[in-house]
Amino acid sequence: MIAVTGANGQLGQLVIAALLKRVPASQVVALVRDPEQAEALNHLGVTLRTADYDQPETLSNALKGVSKLLLISGNMIGQRVRQHSAVIHAAKQAGVTLLAYTSILYADKSPMQLSDEHRDTEQLIKASGVPYVVLRNGWYNENYSAGIAGSIAAGAIVGAMHEGRIASAARWDYAEAAAIALTEPGHVGKTYELAGDQSFTLQALAALATELSGKTVQTNYVSEQHYTDFLVQLGLPAGFAALLADAEVQANAGWLYDNSGTLSRLIGRPTTPMLDSLTRQLSD
Repeated sequence: MIAVTGANGQLGQLVIAALLKRVPASQVVALVRDPEQAEALNHLGVTLRTADYDQPETLSNALKGVSKLLLISGNMIGQRVRQHSAVIHAAKQAGVTLLAYTSILYADKSPMQLSDEHRDTEQLIKASGVPYVVLRNGWYNENYSAGIAGSIAAGAIVGAMHEGRIASAARWDYAEAAAIALTEPGHVGKTYELAGDQSFTLQALAALATELSGKTVQTNYVSEQHYTDFLVQLGLPAGFAALLADAEVQANAGWLYDNSGTLSRLIGRPTTPMLDSLTRQLSD
């Protein structure tokens, strides 16, 4: 059986959907913190099991009979290495034959603060002896498309990236890559740098927003601290806002850009352009 942690999250649900295009529902295990909150997954016919990163005792039962596991990185910044370590240990004890992990682009060398916990987790996985595949996901289109309506209303896209380029892809693209790595042979021991075929600057993003809305959308370049404050005003926790601001600053040096085409080769099609994600968001 194939199990997916964090299956009730945005990426997790898409990975489950991608897996169901390849294997029967009876072979898919959705690991969630609270099965009662995963009604949508339950309707798909997959097996629901409780798996809480902060309750290691739940993990051994959750992984019974599981041969392949996707560890989707947790969202508790600062706690993830400890949480991931518990999952890795449980996977080894359960005899998992393939552990896939959603890391971040260039995790082994990126100066982004977000990379630190991913780098440590990758090292733990490799030291565990469990066969693995590392999926170093780049930025999601949705990181920007989700807030595009607000940017259009404000007439500006605020950011600290200046002329840096981001090679992003849709969350679905990354989900499909994970499903392929879990169901097709030849991925054990591989580390994939995954990013979109196309890239954009904030200025290009503003131009797309202008084109789609018919309203003038400008770019408002701010300092890292001002961008952190802006994200906090939007409702993000201060610590997470600071990490995202740091990521935009590091994007100026190319740490969110990759032109290898690895993701599109893995999924066998071009990645989703930002224009498509923006259009879909504005039509919903």
